[in-house]
Amino acid sequence: MRKLLLFLVSISPFFLSAQHFEVGANLGVSYYEGDLTVSTVGGRLDQVNFGGGGFVRYNINNYVAARASINVGRLSGADGAERANRNLNFSSNILEFALTGEFNILGFQPYNLERVFSPFVFAGVAVFNYNPTTLYQGQTVELQPIGTEGQGLTAFPDRRPYNLTQFAIPLGAGLKYALNDAWNVGIEGGIRVTFTDYIDDVSLTYPGRELLLENGGEIAADLSDRSLNGREAGTARGNSDVNDYYFFAGITISYNFLDNGLVGSRGRRRSKTGCPTF
Repeated sequence: MRKLLLFLVSISPFFLSAQHFEVGANLGVSYYEGDLTVSTVGGRLDQVNFGGGGFVRYNINNYVAARASINVGRLSGADGAERANRNLNFSSNILEFALTGEFNILGFQPYNLERVFSPFVFAGVAVFNYNPTTLYQGQTVELQPIGTEGQGLTAFPDRRPYNLTQFAIPLGAGLKYALNDAWNVGIEGGIRVTFTDYIDDVSLTYPGRELLLENGGEIAADLSDRSLNGREAGTARGNSDVNDYYFFAGITISYNFLDNGLVGSRGRRRSKTGCPTF
C-alpha cells in the first residue's frame, strides 16, 4: 500500500496540473505531394501556397491537450520539364476541420510561467474538402465533373466519380513557448495522410480521346490528354499505388483563458495572504 501511495504521489502532477482553454490562430503555408509533384527544388517551391486557420485547445494537464481546428489553404501542382509530354496541372482550394491530440514532451504550463517551453507531437483525424481545377482557353474548369479518366462511363464501370470531401490523418510536431501567463507563440508542421489519389485529378490511365469526345465532349477530351502527341488508351496517366497527401505548416499565437480552468479561478489561487473574503 505504501509503495502504491508513493507512486500515486509521484505521478500526481501529471494528472492534477491545472486545465485551461486556449484560442489561437496560425499563419503559414500549404503544400501538396502527388502525381504532379516535380523532382526539382524550384518546381517544389512553386507548389508552396499560403495557408492558415484557427483553433481551440483544451489543456487537460501539463502534458496532454486536445485541439479542434479549421484550416484553409491552396494546393497546386504542374508537370515540370521532365514530364513536359504529359503537360498536366491543377490547383484547388482546401478547407479542413481537424480534431487532434497533443503530447507536450517536456510539459507545458504557462500559469506563473511554470513550464514555458516544450516540443510537442500531435495526431488525430480530419475531414477536408477540395475541388481540383485547371485553366482551359482562359477559363477555370472544374475537373471532377468532366471525368478526365472516364469516371462514370459504361466503358469503365469501376471508375466512379471521386468524392470532393475526404478523410485524412494529421500527423506532426512543433514547438510552443509561453510569452507570459496570457500569450503563447509556436511553430508547427504536419502531414495529412489521405485516402484518395485524386486531389490532383490524376491517378489511373488514359481512357482514350475518341471515347471521351463521344461521351464527355471536347473539353473532357482535351483536359484528359494535354500531351503534345497524344497518348493511347490504357497508357499510364498517374500512379494509383500511392495516394496524394498535403501539408500545413506555420507559426501560431494563442491566448490562455486561465480563469476558465476546471480547477476554478486562477485569481483566487494567487492570493496567498490576507483574510478570506465572502
